[in-house]
Amino acid sequence: MANAASGMAVKDDCKLKFLELKAKRNHRFLIFKIVDQQVTVDKIGGPNESYEDFTNALPRDECRYAVFDFDFITDENVQKSKIFFIAWSPDTSKVRMKMVYASSKDRFKRELDGIQVELQATDPSEMSFDIIKSRAI
Repeated sequence: MANAASGMAVKDDCKLKFLELKAKRNHRFLIFKIVDQQVTVDKIGGPNESYEDFTNALPRDECRYAVFDFDFITDENVQKSKIFFIAWSPDTSKVRMKMVYASSKDRFKRELDGIQVELQATDPSEMSFDIIKSRAI
């Protein structure tokens, strides 16, 4: 099921793993990669992995899409969770790949029903834990 505008297909496994993260909470994060005009699952983080594990799993010089299930406690002492969609596009990645990921992002994000916060990052500092926490609350 390719999108005519971007020519990008989304493998069913991407949606399946996202549903598992959202409904069953058996993944902390998912990292997606575009390979041969298809979005595929690149890495899966277990439920006990931390935000630091997630950021360390992102390649330093290649684009990726990622989903992170962020648990936090509100000022009212209530346990909550928000699902973040992160478009990772480091400055050191190839221009062509940045363009491919940018042009396919909205189409891919629509496939993942339940995204609550979107973040675009070109540098690790743009998705620091403090930024994630401030966007969640």
